[in-house]
Formats: sequence, C-alpha cells, structure tokens
Amino acid sequence: MTESTAGRTHLDPAGTAERSRVEAHPAQEFGADPLTVRETDHYTNEYVKGFVEKWDDLIDWRKRYESEGSFFIDLLKARGVKSVLDVATGTGFHSVRLVEEGFDTVSVDGSAEMLAKAFENGLEYGGHILRVVHADWRWLNRDVHGEFDAVVCLGNSFTHLFSERDRRKALAEFYAVLKHDGVLILDQRNYDSILDSGFSSKHTYYYCGDEVTAEPEYVDEGLARFRYQFPDSSQYHLNMFPLRKDYTRRLLREVGFQRVETYGDFQETFSADDPDFFIHVAEKRYLEADEDTRNYSAAVNVARDYYNSDDADNFYFHIWGGEDIHVGLYDSPGEEIATASRRTVERMAGKLGLTEGMRVLDIGSGYGGAARYLAATYGCAVTCLNLSEVENERNRRFSEEQGLGHLIDVVDGSFEDLPFEDNEFDVVWSQDAMLHSGDRIRVLQEVTRVLKPKGQFIFTDPMASDGCEKAALRPILDRLHLDSMGSPSFYRRELNRLGMSSVDFEDHTPQLATHYGRVLEETERRNDDLSGSVSTEYLTRMKIGLKNWVEGGRAGNLAWGIFHTRA
Repeated sequence: MTESTAGRTHLDPAGTAERSRVEAHPAQEFGADPLTVRETDHYTNEYVKGFVEKWDDLIDWRKRYESEGSFFIDLLKARGVKSVLDVATGTGFHSVRLVEEGFDTVSVDGSAEMLAKAFENGLEYGGHILRVVHADWRWLNRDVHGEFDAVVCLGNSFTHLFSERDRRKALAEFYAVLKHDGVLILDQRNYDSILDSGFSSKHTYYYCGDEVTAEPEYVDEGLARFRYQFPDSSQYHLNMFPLRKDYTRRLLREVGFQRVETYGDFQETFSADDPDFFIHVAEKRYLEADEDTRNYSAAVNVARDYYNSDDADNFYFHIWGGEDIHVGLYDSPGEEIATASRRTVERMAGKLGLTEGMRVLDIGSGYGGAARYLAATYGCAVTCLNLSEVENERNRRFSEEQGLGHLIDVVDGSFEDLPFEDNEFDVVWSQDAMLHSGDRIRVLQEVTRVLKPKGQFIFTDPMASDGCEKAALRPILDRLHLDSMGSPSFYRRELNRLGMSSVDFEDHTPQLATHYGRVLEETERRNDDLSGSVSTEYLTRMKIGLKNWVEGGRAGNLAWGIFHTRA
C-alpha cells in the first residue's frame, strides 16, 4: 500500500476540498453531493461489482495472512470456540481462514456482490464451500438460526452503520445469536487519531496491497469518506461513520457485554495515536461481583500489578505521604508531604456538608487515609474500593488499629465495574486514581449509577491541560502504560452529559509540579535509606518519572485540582 502524501494528512472539516476529489465512481450511487450521504442502507450501493472485484487487490490475502499472524485464531481457540458467525464476510478472507483452522463457520454479509465473491474465493483457496447467508445485521436472527460460540465483525465493517439506533440494534442481534458464554470480536479504524490529528497509516496489518491507496479525503464527526485508488487508475469511495474507540466500548457494555478488552494493531498495550486499527473483544459471559482480577481491563491490571509490588508498596508508604498517597496542597514549597496531602483531604471534605451516617464510597482508596479521616471526623460509613490487595491489607490493619474498623469496609475491585447497587451512596470520593483507567467514561458512568439522587461526587485526578498535544505527554503516558489522560474539559463535558449538575473545578494546577518536586527531593535525600526495601532499578525509573511530571507541570502540559458535582 502506498500513500499519496507522507506523514499525516490533515483533512478539511469544512468540506472545502476540491469537488473533483469527492466524485464517486459512475457505478456507485452517491447523488449530487456525496458528503450528505449518511445512511446505513447505502453501503449496498457502494460495493458494486467492479469495486468488489478489486477488493482482494486492496487486501492482498498473502500479506494480510502474514501480518495478522494467528491473532484471531489464538483468541478463539483460547476461549474454546468451536462455532463462529462471520458477520462481515466481505470477499471471504477470514471465513476461509476460520474454515481452514477447523471452526464450524457461517458467513454473513449484507452485500450480495461480496458474498458471491467470497463463495468463489472459498473454492479457489482450498476448495472450501462456504455456508453463506445474505442478511442485514439489524435483523440477523431472522435470517440466521442457531447459536454460536463467537461472532466476528472485522474489516472496519461496523462503521457502515450511521445511526446509533442501528448500531445498538446490530449489537443486540450479535449478542442474541451468541451462546451464554460467547465472545464478539469487532474491529474499527483508529478514527480518534484521524479526527484529532489527521490521517496517517503504516498500512502494516490490514490493507496490504501494492500500489493501492486507501485514504480519507473528507472527515468530520459524522462522516469519514474514504477514496480507494487502484493501479489501473480506477477510483471508488466508501462513506463511513467515524467511530471513536471509547464510544464503541460504551455501546458494547450498554448492550450487555460484560467485559470489553481493546487491542491496538494486535497489541494489548499501545499509544493512542499509534494503531491503524482497534480490535474489541467483548465477552457475553455473566461476571459475578466477586470474580477475580482476570476480569480487569488491561489498564487496570497494569496498575494493579504495579501497586501490588513490594517496591511500589514500600516507596509509596515511606516517601509519598504515609497513609495519604495523593497530590498535596502546599502552603510552602518545602512543607512536609504528609501535611500537604492531608490538607487536600481536609479541603475536599469541607465542601461536602458531611454528617454522621452518610455513606461514602472512596474509589482508588490506596491505604485508606482519607476514609479514616472522614470516618473519625464526621462519623461517615466509608467503603474503600481499591485494586491493590497489598494496599487494602494495610488499609484494613490501620483501620482496626485506629478503632475505625466498624465504619470502614475495604473491597478489592476495579472502579470500571463497581460491585454495588444503584443509588447506594451519598458521596463518591476519589483522589488521583482515575488516570489509571483505560475507560474513564465507564468509571464516570459507574459513579453516577451508584450515587443517590442529589448525591455528590468529589475527586482529583492528574490531567492533561486543555489543548495539550499528546506528544508532549508521551514520557508520562509511556511510563504509566496509558494511551491518554483526562483533562478539565473532558471531565466537564462527560459529567454534564451524564446529567451531573453544578460541575465546579477548583484549579490547583501549580500544586502538581510542587508535589512531584517534593517527592523527588525526598526520594533523592533518602535514597540510601530506601535501598534496603526498594530496588535500585525501581528508584531510577521513579526519579525519571517524577522529573517528567515536574517538567510537564511547569511547561503547562498538565492540570490538577478538585472537581465537585452533584447528581
């Protein structure tokens, strides 16, 4: 695959690109203004015979086979899958491969032209007779009978659905055709990167054909119009909806899928701008509230493994602030970390009007310092939810030693799936924890779910400053194994969208660099004392990480403060 331009191509959202570049092939039906064609049903008119005949030139089956490796096959076999419904068969690349690997496969597509080509390819590549079904996803169970261990929807096909109603209906049909423990594998282009930063592609994994280009010529939040050019100078187009990654993950969960894991170009951890494609693996199997951490997302598991380590436990407890391991509010640059950290707790608590008997949920509670302060000062019943069993054991022990065990309950778990009933808490509290989530929108949804009517949510989180370029955050993101950070505008927007009222942000951004600077000073001052309990390798990495935070804060790339809002 070649590109007509090098690097990133920034697209004109106003649609002022030359009209000659948005004209469709004569056989395709886009009307007088192709940029207004934003209907789900139109895709059947896009896959005309000439385009379908050239589709395999775009894919290049041999190169695609080599680049993809056994990723999908391994995923399916690891889950004991026997039967697969390929709902986006296209010209049959994955259906043929699934059959060759021994899966009982049924091949579905909404384009009759594509299915005819797939059937031909099945015979040509190994003499396989594909079981093909012409069906619309929105009425999949009308035309496809039986249940399957897995549904695969690959090749960026889900982006043919232009309305949320259609997307929800299709996902519900996928869910219904799956067995009780089935899995859906769905992929999509990295439209986040295209929308936010412009188009760039390595063309390493998906579209591997030589001397063929596939690139967007127009993109806005509701349309991604791709142009496909072939060596014989023929040109075709597809109009698609630019799905954002987190939006897709949210839809999958809301339809009923219990766990959603996302890969970038077949990798479990990745930087947000890097992958050409995202691959979502959504499990239908119902998860009990007390199931173990194998069901945590990749981002949460990374954080859990880190905070469970002896190095992290010893460092945070002895250096970061003792019982309070979060960013402090400093009266002076040289103030003790523990004093400044407790001041943050006091300031946050002072905003809430707490009284005896109120129920508080602390998500990402660490060693439980804030919970014990709230319980001792106001008589609140506090539930601490935290992913680190090591920190949780310290929390339980400290609470008992301080005579507060009867007011504090410590729960091992992830804030992406809160194991609590709706409308259960008067207050949800969090300090500098949500950055560790790979799905912050999901966290906010869970928070609003468990809050009582008129309940309060108060939190801090190290954030990117509004408008900060992701490249400036790369050293911080890479160390945390994250693909993004929240920002003040992100939290305001999402909290408003979820119906929270009076979203107030008390900006204390300068405190972020001050705090990380103080932690760095203490780490260097007590380096010899720590050497017996914290490895040299850990301390070296920590010092580099702390310097990155200080530099990022001083450069204006980061933000921090106290958010306070009501349900």
